[in-house]
Amino acid sequence: MKSDREVMEILEAFDVTGCAHSAGRLAGVDPKTVRAYVRARDEGRPVTGPRERVKLVDGFAEKIEELVDKANGSIRADKVHERIVAMGFTGAERTTRRAVRAAKERWRAGHQRSFRPWISEPGLWLQFDWGEGPKIPGPDGRVRGTVLFCAWLAWSRFRVVIPVWDQTLPTLIACLDATLRLLTGVPAFILTDNAKTVTVDHVAGVAIRHPQIVEAGRHYGCTVHTCVPYDPQSKGGVEATVRVAKADLVPTDANLQPRYGSFAELQAACVAFMGKVNGRRHRETGRVPHEALAVELERMHPVPIAPHTVGLGETRRVNTDQTVRFSSVRYSTPPGLVGAEVWVRIAGDELVIVADLDKVIGPKPSWAQGSYGLTEVARHKTSTPGNPRIDLAHYPGHPQDEHGMPRPLRVRAGSIAETQFLAIGPGAKAWLIEAGTAGAQRVRAKMAHAVEVAALVGHRNVDQALGMAAAAGRFADDDLDSILDHMIGQDREIVHADETFSIQPGTNPWAGFTNTKAS
Repeated sequence: MKSDREVMEILEAFDVTGCAHSAGRLAGVDPKTVRAYVRARDEGRPVTGPRERVKLVDGFAEKIEELVDKANGSIRADKVHERIVAMGFTGAERTTRRAVRAAKERWRAGHQRSFRPWISEPGLWLQFDWGEGPKIPGPDGRVRGTVLFCAWLAWSRFRVVIPVWDQTLPTLIACLDATLRLLTGVPAFILTDNAKTVTVDHVAGVAIRHPQIVEAGRHYGCTVHTCVPYDPQSKGGVEATVRVAKADLVPTDANLQPRYGSFAELQAACVAFMGKVNGRRHRETGRVPHEALAVELERMHPVPIAPHTVGLGETRRVNTDQTVRFSSVRYSTPPGLVGAEVWVRIAGDELVIVADLDKVIGPKPSWAQGSYGLTEVARHKTSTPGNPRIDLAHYPGHPQDEHGMPRPLRVRAGSIAETQFLAIGPGAKAWLIEAGTAGAQRVRAKMAHAVEVAALVGHRNVDQALGMAAAAGRFADDDLDSILDHMIGQDREIVHADETFSIQPGTNPWAGFTNTKAS
């Protein structure tokens, strides 16, 4: 291998002499070496570096190019090898794979798709899409998958993520309403893919819109557009939003995100995610999305006061017992919705209840956790008449807890005498509860006596004695005094009354006597 300086000397000698033999004597090389370098220069090939040798597969290069082009660059190398072997190729399959790989690279270079940056104006475009969410316990306790509704404003890069249970049309309308109310404005166009909830068919390349989504767009004053079918790159902005949301919100081995215990935890995580991504500077625009949204809102029109309710189901009024009736079956709702109008619909084997939280009278319920507008408030398994679906978690403070067990009684003083008795301590409270359960007599008189005794011997001693009396079930008139006498200076052991024991004198002392007459 000659160095670059030696090659230049050989070429210069040939240019001076015009003869390979003479140039070879001047440069001190063989005339064949001179001819090789001169031929490479004249043919436009590199005169230095590795030289491409003739390969056995070169005779089938045109056929390989034809097969790759016919298959749009997706044909497998083993299939190409079978075709050219039938044509007389005797080389190895490895050689064919290299040739096919090079042909595919040349094909992609000639057919590569080019993109133009999307330069959007403020207030024009909102994109939305769906992403697979984490699996969490559902209303019936079963672990089920969720869906993330992701929206993205093209100019400000403001992102919205709302967790839901399904992708049905009523859920889509509710998510759009919640998104627009969060933005406090409506853009001119909404772009999404060709789901059946948006596009019902394609005729001659023309998308046929779903009539209810058209009515929803007319209600909010915007036009719904769809991207090219099977071409998610035409709405890449929201695709990136879905990817980032799933990376941060869905627990995986990569992010070590803990699993969610309830749907409310997932809602709170989505609110925190939106605050994070919308509060930091965007890499592409150099603006903070939350601040840029204020500029974009100047080009957007206001959100209608009344939400679009087409497809949300049938309206029902929440009764005073926090239930709605559907198909002669009562279903419970969370607290704070009594008297409110809600929408009820069937989704699969479940009943979904949606409420407009903006119209709830009074403060927003604590369970809302940042929700607004149309929000799913309850979901039950469908039932039959005579079998109501009541979620005990919807009734906090009820005498029954969430598991159906009685809650502890709440003792509240209603008079001065009751206040003085309960002020003795927790033992007094326990004594009163047990006395009421046992049906004790003259309870008020015994309470007054306990207050008098507490003034003499101290609240602490009386409180302990009342606690022991409650545990032992002793509620007679003199039981408190007896327990106090026993406690002072002695071990405080609880003695339970035993019906098998009696202080009545027995006949054991007569066992040693015999009948004198018989003797």
